[in-house]
Amino acid sequence: MSPIVPCIWFDNDAVDAAELYVSLFPDSRIMRTVDYPTSAEEGLADFQLDRAGMVLTVDFQLAGLPFMGLNAGPQFHPTPALSFMVNFDPSQDPDARASLDRVWAALSDGGQVLMELGEYPFSPHYGWVNDKYGVSWQLILTDPAGEPRPHIMPSFLFSGPVTGKAQEAIAHWGSLFEGSHPGQIVTRPEAEGHAPAGSLLFGDFTLGDQWFVAMDSPVEHAFTFTEGLSLIVYAHGQEGIDHFWAGLSHVPEAEQCGWCKDQFGVSWQVTPDNFEELMSRPGAYATMMQQHKIVIDEY
Repeated sequence: MSPIVPCIWFDNDAVDAAELYVSLFPDSRIMRTVDYPTSAEEGLADFQLDRAGMVLTVDFQLAGLPFMGLNAGPQFHPTPALSFMVNFDPSQDPDARASLDRVWAALSDGGQVLMELGEYPFSPHYGWVNDKYGVSWQLILTDPAGEPRPHIMPSFLFSGPVTGKAQEAIAHWGSLFEGSHPGQIVTRPEAEGHAPAGSLLFGDFTLGDQWFVAMDSPVEHAFTFTEGLSLIVYAHGQEGIDHFWAGLSHVPEAEQCGWCKDQFGVSWQVTPDNFEELMSRPGAYATMMQQHKIVIDEY
């Protein structure tokens, strides 16, 4: 299975952000950039004409995990509802605490601290920060005796109207991705704030073989999931696209260019695994701009 790729929506500074991120993590690099078409004749929509020829996307990897940065304007922004949990494991890095502090200093510079870096009941050294681009990161010094996990894992925070639905989401998503399974699941024995008894205090799980984190928030937050941080699913053939679209598209008005939104408010992009080849065909960009679900035969 191809990796599920986090796609971060930026307001024209995707390359700058990617350059910062790859400087902070091991096994990280910028792989390529893709530009907008140069004219309406090439399929550029009217509202995109001021972006003609500019960088549309930047593909990069952080600690081996692929990411995409999307330059798409000010309409959407990432929120802490979908953040990145960064594990610093002393069994893998003897200087894990110092490494955490170094990354924290870079990400908090010009950003907004949500939880101060310090000792908590679940970790001797943890902090949560939005960087200067609005991307949210949780940095945690992990227990070296615990089960190993990837360095970076996307993390879902269920709050507001979806508080208490984290376990339902994990089960639903897991039913769509072959080989998915739960990891550590810790539930609340009693209600806490807005989170009911039995809701998810902390959980990690795989979709396919890729690790994620989820929590139900006891606090009522002003933010929720948005298109500012979506997840790209690469599907094989039209049958694969139809499979994921049926399970992930729940909001018709959110369907555009392969983008959709599920019943929990999380945004997904269901993309054919030969997308690069499709987009090389004449008129492909204009075709994509007219589609809701991607239909391969229309290219």
